[in-house]
Amino acid sequence: MMIQAVLGNPNHPEYGVATIPFPIPRDQYAHCMELLEALEIGDAVKADCKVEKIDSFYTVLKRAEMLAVNVEELNYLAKRLESFDTGEAAQFQAMAHKLEFFELKDLINLTFCCQQATVITDFSDLAAVGRDHYMNLHGGSAKTEELDALDGEETARRLIENGGGTITPYGVVYDNGMKLEQIYDGRLFPCYYYEPNAITVAVTSKTEPEDTEHATWLYLPMEREEIDRALLRGDITDPADVRLRLEDSQLPNEVDILLDMEYETLSDLNELAEATDGLSNADMEKLGAVVMLAKPKSVAQIKNLAESLDLFDFAPGAHSPAEYGKYMIRQSGHFDYDENLDAFYDYEKYGTERMNDEDGMFTDRGYIAYKGFFRLEEVMNGSQSSHMEMRGLSR
Repeated sequence: MMIQAVLGNPNHPEYGVATIPFPIPRDQYAHCMELLEALEIGDAVKADCKVEKIDSFYTVLKRAEMLAVNVEELNYLAKRLESFDTGEAAQFQAMAHKLEFFELKDLINLTFCCQQATVITDFSDLAAVGRDHYMNLHGGSAKTEELDALDGEETARRLIENGGGTITPYGVVYDNGMKLEQIYDGRLFPCYYYEPNAITVAVTSKTEPEDTEHATWLYLPMEREEIDRALLRGDITDPADVRLRLEDSQLPNEVDILLDMEYETLSDLNELAEATDGLSNADMEKLGAVVMLAKPKSVAQIKNLAESLDLFDFAPGAHSPAEYGKYMIRQSGHFDYDENLDAFYDYEKYGTERMNDEDGMFTDRGYIAYKGFFRLEEVMNGSQSSHMEMRGLSR
């Protein structure tokens, strides 16, 4: 939790308050919106939440107390700030203080450029100050040989002697000519990867050009309510007006090439992301092989396969009967392999016998075989679950 804010209704203080953590955890998002809705606040677009109190490491944010803010802006700002290291935190707070920023829009935009500033919090190590200042002037990076040749102390002395520093509670800050760009326009949040997610989709209106920068970014999986509120901020209310673009995916390439964004729905994509969220790298590789074997025709079928990976045997890297047999005997865990008897194992024969008894194939990722009781088509369509439920009821 980066920020804890006590929010109330500025027009009806008698309604009470709600304490909300920011960034709002995904599994708490709907609940937090319910708390705010009970106070008749928490609009997706309007600044209708009065900040009664705010607790955060970022003490500069206390200047937002008693102001009306938008909950989504506060959530986005908290996500941005949570990624900052100690140096960036000092840069942000010192510049926010220097520029006397109160509005969340300005604070959000500041997170994208405050790294250009130099903040001196410790004058005892001027060499370090000089190196940091040099890095700030060069976009945060420099070649090793440049830093080795740099006279950090002299660089720091020139910075201090030239003046221009502003004393703040967070150190002496030099803006270095920083310009505050309007990266955030007050409505559409810039793309920002706060945490790992399965699918990233850019949503735009079909009334806009295909290459428009006016995109609403969705990081699936998301709570349905959070998706709806994000679309509302993008002024997208008609499902027929939605254009989807796959921006990024952690799914196997075999899945990505099957996604036809002209016809996919956000609901289906979100369910697929939910089913694959948290899968290990090994399971993602297995899913790629499963898709090659099953040849699904829809996102829903891919989702069902992702939820049924335990019905498949996968030998990664196996591209011949011998390699398949070796994997099964030595690495699958199905056998007590004894390396002293390795010369006596006939891997090719065992692999061939298994392949003759199962529904499998070699893929670029390795050998994959379906081991389920129901037909593979039933697994893809989810009908095997209905069969299992009926069998359970009949007992």
